[in-house]
Amino acid sequence: MLLSIVVPCYDEEAVIGLFDAEIRQNLDGLPLDYELCYVDDGSSDGTLEQLRELAAKHPGNTRYVSFSRNFGKEAGMLAGLREATGDAVVLMDADLQHPPELVERMLELYDRGHDQVIARRSREGDKAVRSAVSRLYYRLVNKWVDVELKDGVGDFRLLSRRAVDALLSLPEYNRFSKGLFSWIGFDTVTFDYQNAARGAGETKWRFGALLNYGMDGLISFNNRPLRIAIYLGLALVGVAALYAAWITGVALVDGIDSPGYVTLIVAIVGLGGLQMVMLGLIGEYIGRIYYETKRRPHFLVKETNTPRATFRSEGYRGAEETR
Repeated sequence: MLLSIVVPCYDEEAVIGLFDAEIRQNLDGLPLDYELCYVDDGSSDGTLEQLRELAAKHPGNTRYVSFSRNFGKEAGMLAGLREATGDAVVLMDADLQHPPELVERMLELYDRGHDQVIARRSREGDKAVRSAVSRLYYRLVNKWVDVELKDGVGDFRLLSRRAVDALLSLPEYNRFSKGLFSWIGFDTVTFDYQNAARGAGETKWRFGALLNYGMDGLISFNNRPLRIAIYLGLALVGVAALYAAWITGVALVDGIDSPGYVTLIVAIVGLGGLQMVMLGLIGEYIGRIYYETKRRPHFLVKETNTPRATFRSEGYRGAEETR
């Protein structure tokens, strides 16, 4: 059996060497062959230099790809999955928050016939506000989206070859992997593990990035907000009709008593704000259609120690052999 470990990296110079040593220590004791597939997502530090050194030190089972710029983690995971040749593939972060020792547990569950083995982290050590917001988000979003998104479940998982092939068959440009993992289905099992601290460096996730990621999850797998806009519009028309009937009745009985200035201003401001929200929502969907129709590649490769034909066969231009 060949196991592929896919590791997207962005400015991980401080920890990548430690990660590589730990993952090899854990895998060397297992009865299997393995390969490490690193993806440098346009890092601005010395991550790429470290990957070159690791590939030179372990030429038999170390592969790396370096992007021409930062394309984002979704592109990094996609590139890694395309490069992985193993019978099973494990997606991991390089910061050691995904403990390497759990790979053995994943393999045990994979051997029982599961196509997806998911490691779900606890929220111990997270800030109370962030944990509460996260739980609320998942509780609400699962009432909207067409797939199930579980709290604490991220990218740390093992995928069988047929699960990987299913993911690679999905051509969309705007990728939300949490939803895609759930959408493809197959036999899935989840186990919990204790939240781990970063090995070094700082998290790349800021509040704005998390907010945008949450919006991606909401919009990528349903069109219910657009349908709600229709229902809300119909409800407002009904309220306006009832209000008009009430004003007319009052005028006929008591005469016109006041010009309704406050009511008019509140209605204009409230409905104007609602229209802007709906236009923004529609714009989000149109923007995604716009990017899909461009059919741009998900990433461009600046450097790699893998054959150039690997990328050209997938339609990704810009790939370049190692200098």
